[in-house]
Amino acid sequence: MIRKHIIAHGRVQGVGLRFTVTGFAKKYNVTGWVRNLYDGTVEMEVQGLDHRVELFLQELSSDRPGGNRFIRIDKLDITNIPSVNVADEKGFRARY
Repeated sequence: MIRKHIIAHGRVQGVGLRFTVTGFAKKYNVTGWVRNLYDGTVEMEVQGLDHRVELFLQELSSDRPGGNRFIRIDKLDITNIPSVNVADEKGFRARY
């Protein structure tokens, strides 16, 4: 079980990235959250089995994440962080 903290830079707000990321999380059965930050970036934490988190990151890193032509991710800052108790985090959600 691994957990990653991710900051997405680029055209990432107002283009459906939070919705797209939530779909990736359901597809790969990972938990965590995603939210917009005031500086125009999107922050997220993703936790799950190593290979599922890696598949999530591969899809997020694609040219057109989720087939959305409006999302443009220029850079992802990815950091390993400690996992949280699975009982405390049941799914993946967008934070506001």
